[in-house]
Amino acid sequence: MNPVTMTDEQRKTIALEYLRRLDRGASIFDLFDDHADVYFPKWGIATGRAAFEKLFADLGSIVAKFKHDLAYLNVIQQGDTVVVEGTSYGATHGGVEWRAGVTHAGRWVDVFEIRDFKIQRCFIYLDPDYESADTQRYPWLAPR
Repeated sequence: MNPVTMTDEQRKTIALEYLRRLDRGASIFDLFDDHADVYFPKWGIATGRAAFEKLFADLGSIVAKFKHDLAYLNVIQQGDTVVVEGTSYGATHGGVEWRAGVTHAGRWVDVFEIRDFKIQRCFIYLDPDYESADTQRYPWLAPR
């Protein structure tokens, strides 16, 4: 199999399209290689399409709506790797809202490996406690 040559701009476009589709609620799965690895905190690594579809379905059972602040992204690229740092806002199915800079949740970093016009790896780094409910271990989250 011959790898397809991609430019940095093409890799960045795929990473940003992933974020735009998430924000619209559109399907993201055709952006991924069928054997891709996807990591989400407290979920683990999902390898292969069935597993990462399950990961995103599980996340959708917690998060009702969200948006990425696309105008304020920090993008770093080297080779096949695209790192995107940003902020978000949204609400859980329980009705708790979050917004970066207002609540503790909402800051994130996604690390992509993109080859052959497909996401081969997407590791998502953020605090998944959108509701600030983990006050037993982190008492500073409790209302004062």
